[in-house]
Amino acid sequence: MSRMSSPIEQVRERLSSACRVTVLTGAGISADSGIPTFRGPDGLWKNFRAEDLATPEAFTRDPALVWEWYNWRRELLATKEPNPAHRALVSIEGKMETRRAQFHLLTQNVDGLHGLAGSRNLIELHGNIWEVRCTGCGAVTEDRRVPIPIPPYCSSCGKMLRPHIVWFGEMLDSDDVSRALESLEHCDMMLVIGTSGVVQPAASFASTARSAGAFVVEINPDASSGAAHVALRGRAAEIVPLLV
Repeated sequence: MSRMSSPIEQVRERLSSACRVTVLTGAGISADSGIPTFRGPDGLWKNFRAEDLATPEAFTRDPALVWEWYNWRRELLATKEPNPAHRALVSIEGKMETRRAQFHLLTQNVDGLHGLAGSRNLIELHGNIWEVRCTGCGAVTEDRRVPIPIPPYCSSCGKMLRPHIVWFGEMLDSDDVSRALESLEHCDMMLVIGTSGVVQPAASFASTARSAGAFVVEINPDASSGAAHVALRGRAAEIVPLLV
């Protein structure tokens, strides 16, 4: 690798020879599709904060209110499309499959844009807003109705449906966490894209990968992860396509 090569070229060269790549994405990659964070001052809805509505307690107390909020979010998301960063990751995954290398994509996002773009080896750590889970029989199904009936009910057992989202106070799916950790402990390269590195357990993923010997690259407008070997500053939609 030439000492004169740019950081982008260095990362691209490492990607071309990596055997096992794990990618972690957060809200920053979705922001380039025009999706708001739904948290903080910009995420207020009828004077409610996301932290007040995305809880099991809120759903038990007023399921119709929670579903009104999720329906509003779904209506916003229904108009959004994957951006060049989503599509670039699909291209990277395809190239790695061609040379029989491993690729794992972990996302904290629930908008479903990675799947819509065509990503296959995908773990949606916090769930998917376009999936519903029955509070009775537990069945998980895709439901893209916009607007969705409030509240919706299971067609099999008649019990109320809830968003298939990991809410505040709930544990991540243990199988998803196990698969994610396995990919981190065995990867030789990791890309951390558009995440603040605050929400656990994903906040520790980069350190886990680096401790296991991976070369860690952060792509974000602002510094967030102290575990990165290389930090590429900029928006995901601008930087990630340059790695293909």
